[in-house]
Amino acid sequence: MPHSHSPRPHRRRRALAAVLTLVAVATALFAAPATAADRGTGFGTWAPLSSTGWHGSMRVGDVHTYCIHPGLPVATGTTTDHGTTSDVRGLSAQQLVSINHLVSVYGQTDDPVQAASVGWAVKAIVDRDTTLHSWGYHGDSLGEAIDYIMRRASPENSAAIQARVDQYLTEAAAVRVPRTGGALTLTTAVDDPTEGTVVADVDPDATGTLRLENAVFADTGTAERSDVRAGVVYPIVAPRPSGSDGRPYTVRASGTFRVPAAAVRLFTTPGQQESAGPADPQTFDLSTTDAAARPVQFRPLIETTAHIEGDRFVDEVTVSVDDGVWPRQADGSFVPLVATADLYRTGAFPAESAKVPSGLSPVARLTLTTDPHRGPGTYRISTPETLPGPGVYTAVWRISRDEQDSAIAPHLPQGYTWTERFAKPSQTEQLAPTPPPFTPAPTPVPTSTLTPTPSPTTALPAALASTGVAGASMGGAALGAMLALALGTGAAVVARRRPTRRP
Repeated sequence: MPHSHSPRPHRRRRALAAVLTLVAVATALFAAPATAADRGTGFGTWAPLSSTGWHGSMRVGDVHTYCIHPGLPVATGTTTDHGTTSDVRGLSAQQLVSINHLVSVYGQTDDPVQAASVGWAVKAIVDRDTTLHSWGYHGDSLGEAIDYIMRRASPENSAAIQARVDQYLTEAAAVRVPRTGGALTLTTAVDDPTEGTVVADVDPDATGTLRLENAVFADTGTAERSDVRAGVVYPIVAPRPSGSDGRPYTVRASGTFRVPAAAVRLFTTPGQQESAGPADPQTFDLSTTDAAARPVQFRPLIETTAHIEGDRFVDEVTVSVDDGVWPRQADGSFVPLVATADLYRTGAFPAESAKVPSGLSPVARLTLTTDPHRGPGTYRISTPETLPGPGVYTAVWRISRDEQDSAIAPHLPQGYTWTERFAKPSQTEQLAPTPPPFTPAPTPVPTSTLTPTPSPTTALPAALASTGVAGASMGGAALGAMLALALGTGAAVVARRRPTRRP
């Protein structure tokens, strides 16, 4: 018949012992550290129970702790450190912050009078009634209760302890329960995006450190400062980041703050006292960034060369940056800039000057809006209409923040205006009057006349040379005279030959 095998009893016991050992080791590793409490600083009897009690601190390692349960035995046994906690047998946040203030500010001391005063004050904050009556006093005065005990423990220090207890209780009551958390706020100056402020909205008792990115504190020139207080406005300077291509940029602020803890470092001793040690301040972190990106500012300039084409004034306008970079929009395109020029007309070439002469009114206007895809560069601009007539024309360009679109204006400094000088040679051109149309006079055609050809044998009088009269005319006149003379001579001859008739 088959049968089953089972482990022997001693093997089972060894296995169980091994498991228990492992559990014990694990428990030791993860349990809170424990050590015996030592006598600290104070007066009375260092023993769990005595007629006078112990009034002062207990020492756990290098920490002075103070009883928080009057009437229980002094914690002389093994004490466990539970670390910082705000859950201590129903104590309120106000009680905890008050106790933590006293044991932190005054409790870590080797002065027995100071330690005893802290001990009495802590017990009174936790349970005043038990503190008054734990050692046989039946009245209602804390000072009398202290004196009732201290006359036996240290009579010469009773009055000093009473006075300090009053001081400590008054001070502890004024410590407020802190507010953890809060907010940081960055502002940008309306007229200059490179300026602004940062302020921390935190508990009035909080202190901390602020760190800036893309900005520095105006008074120190550094990006970090300590001992930052609630509500204090710190001016900052946020210039364009080095290496920026002109896009908008943001400032970031972060901070670490500390407030008094409404908690204690709790120590417990089985069957004996619980005691309170100092709890480190509570810390918290805050951060923020600009609500809107800061625009890059610039100072644009213009260079111009003008001429007249077809009765229009034409300007070659070169737009550039005084320093830095031409700003860009968030999408990487260049910020479009508007520039305008007034065109003036004079009768003669005017003298160059910084301002336009009074009494001179513009006759036309030129407007330039830079291309978002080009940004700086040279643009050709002309008057939309032909010029009104002859004269000397000069254009005066200007760039003004006030003439920009509301989204573009922040890229120029507050009140920024750049104006060209009046009558710069490169900006002055003359339009001459148009001459009247030229009609050439017709060339006269000479009429044909017959002129007798003089006989080759006929000699012209030598006097012709000095008369100033044309030779052909003089020859004709002489010929006529000669014919008349011949006819007269012939008539006279005929008359002499004819007989005379008598009556």
